[in-house]
This record gives sequence, structure tokens and C-alpha cells, in this order.
Amino acid sequence: MMPSMFLVHQKFSCAAINDIAGEVSGAFTQAALQCEIKAGQKIAVAVGSRGIANISTIVRCAINELKRLGADPFIVPAMGSHGGATAAGQTKVLASLGITAEQTGVPVVSSMEVILLGQTPDGVPVYLDKSAAEAEGIFLINRIKPHTDFDAPVESGLIKMIAIGLAKHKGCVAIHTHGLAKYIPQAADIVINKTNIIGGLAIIENSREKTEQLEVIRGSQLIRREPELLAKAKKLMARLPFQQLDLLIVRTMGKTISGTGMDTNVIGRQRVEGLPEPGNIAIKRIVVLDLMDDSYGNALGIGLADFTTQKLVDKIDFKTMYANVISTGYLERGKIPIYLSTEQETIETALKTIGPVKPQDAHICVIRNTLEMEELVVSASLLPAIQKQDNLEVIQEIGPLSFSDKGVMQLFFGN
Repeated sequence: MMPSMFLVHQKFSCAAINDIAGEVSGAFTQAALQCEIKAGQKIAVAVGSRGIANISTIVRCAINELKRLGADPFIVPAMGSHGGATAAGQTKVLASLGITAEQTGVPVVSSMEVILLGQTPDGVPVYLDKSAAEAEGIFLINRIKPHTDFDAPVESGLIKMIAIGLAKHKGCVAIHTHGLAKYIPQAADIVINKTNIIGGLAIIENSREKTEQLEVIRGSQLIRREPELLAKAKKLMARLPFQQLDLLIVRTMGKTISGTGMDTNVIGRQRVEGLPEPGNIAIKRIVVLDLMDDSYGNALGIGLADFTTQKLVDKIDFKTMYANVISTGYLERGKIPIYLSTEQETIETALKTIGPVKPQDAHICVIRNTLEMEELVVSASLLPAIQKQDNLEVIQEIGPLSFSDKGVMQLFFGN
């Protein structure tokens, strides 16, 4: 017998920028980059693979501002080993985000070729995209957010883009092999000192994945300013309102959701060898049902789940996924969990493994993915916990967790 399920609304920050072009223009004016840019200067604009709200508009506006200042910009993919660790693959990823030569008005120069800039005091090599290194300046565009592998003053953002994104596959492997938290700042510092990092456009999103803040930071101020923006991003991050669950059902995972397919800060699992798991979230079983099409078969992070479906496994491009997994060194994240033929069989099997808890009494939460958590579907057993939280509102009772004749979960969110 399946439990009755309820649609719940989780209240998040709703502040968002409506005029992206005006905000980008204002951010450039505030930074006074005209002092840093010379007429005709070739500037490599680094753009990553992450699914950032308004990213194509933000990139186009930033390029227009650089042109207004007299620069001659071009785009370089700054995504480490993503896109199957190939130049064509990385161009394809950018195109999927609406970032092409036709749409931006500037060339996209994609190559996996790097140069060796130097090494850290411990001997870790520091690489840089050859096209970016040969440019007269580098400008970065990226979202500041918590990382999925570690907790530090600098995590995922402009500094990481310098150290890993622009270092391509070779540099990505080097930094992951030796340790992200320690060597990202060290590698970035070497690049900043040896090249002309003009600055970067930092993006902060609210809990609803909308653009909340855009700030242009000069290159000389990146190391100081990014930790301050990271602190704000952590406060805004969407999280599960429950610390203990018997079963979390994730409808879709993917690279545009998180670098790990499912955000480790949400699910409380990192699966990084030698590091303890976060202690504040305890989920007995995690089921993930599908892989987003715009992940192009890269299911890195599937190893964070306990169960999945045949449908998801059939979508995996193992060559692409393994290129990403092996470069990080976190092999557990690429291991395939138990998978079954239908969503119904997968969920029912997972419920058989949660211990002496009847399905109708289980603490179950269903989410679209680890980014979109404004709406949750929860089991009746979680209602007492919901009533204790002011940011949660029960919208309606949906009825028992049910499935179609083909074993597809019949559960629909409000929007």
C-alpha cells in the first residue's frame, strides 16, 4: 500500500533582475574597465558549460560592453573536461546554451590545446587554454555557487574557471588529482600573475534559479571579492526542508542541473574517497528516474543514487561520462546503481530496502531535480514536520503514489 502524497510549496527568495542588459551595462560602468582595455585589444571571453539562467543574454550583453570599450572579443569554452573532453563537444555544449558565433556576433574558438604556465609550490602543473593565453586579455563569465565536492572560501565560480575551466582536460585532471580546495586558489593565482585577466562577470542566482545579482570584478580583486559573493550564494541556495528521509525520488538529473548531476549540497552525499559525508542530511535511499536530454549522455553523479531505471541507463553515453568521471578521480560517482525496468519497479524495490518501515509510513519526498525545489511532493508522514516550518505550505492532497499501466509514476507538480 502506497502512502497518500501532498503537493507542498516551499517559499524562496524571489528577487530577480528583469533588465539583464541594463544591469550588465551598469556593472561594467561600476567597474570602470575602460582603464584596463585598449582599442582593438583581443580579449578571450571564457564561458562555461553550466546551465545558468539568462546565460546567452548575459554573454551577448557582456560582449557588447567589451566592444563598446573598444575591445575585439572572441569566446573560448572554459569547461575543463566537459563536452566529452573534445573541442567539437565543447562547442556543441555552448551551442546548446544559445552561445554561438551567429548568436553572439563573435567567433567561438574551441580547442583542447593548452600551454604550461608554471607550477604550484608543491609542483602541481598549471595549464591555460592556448587561445586564451595568446589573447591580449581574458574576461570571465560564470555563476558563483557552492561546489559539490568541498567546502572552502573559494568554491565554484570565476576562480575555479581560471584554474580548471580554462585549463581544459589536462589541467582539470591535474588539479582534481592533487586536491581542489587547496590547488584551485594556487593555480588561479599563478594564471592571474602571468596573464592579463581583465576581470570577470560574477552571476548570483536566487533560490528559484533566477538572476539576482550581476557584478563585474576587476582581475586584481577576484581573490578578495569572490569569497564574499560565495557567502551570499550559499544563503540563497535551494535546499530540502527535511534532514531525514526514507526515500528521495529525483525525477531528473543532468549536467545542466549540477556538475554532479544531482547537487551534493542538496542530497547530502559526495562519494569522494577519503572525505566524510556531510552529517546534516540523512537519506536512506535515493532513486533517480531519468537523465535530461541536454546532458548528452553524461550521467556523472548517477553513482550518488541507490536505484535508477533502465530508461536512464539506456541514455548514458559511457565514453562521454567516463571522460568526465575519470578526469575528476571521483570514480564512485560514475558507478551504475541497481536499475530496474520501470519507474514503478524501481520505486517499489527501493521501498523494500528502507528497513522495518511500511511504505504507507515512509518519509518520502519527490522533487523535479536538485535545482527546482519550490514545489515538492511529500508523503503524509511528513506533514507534522511541514507544519513546524513557516516557509512551507501544503497546497493540496494528490492521493496515493500511483503508476500507469507501463509503470510510469503518475505524479504531477502544480506548475
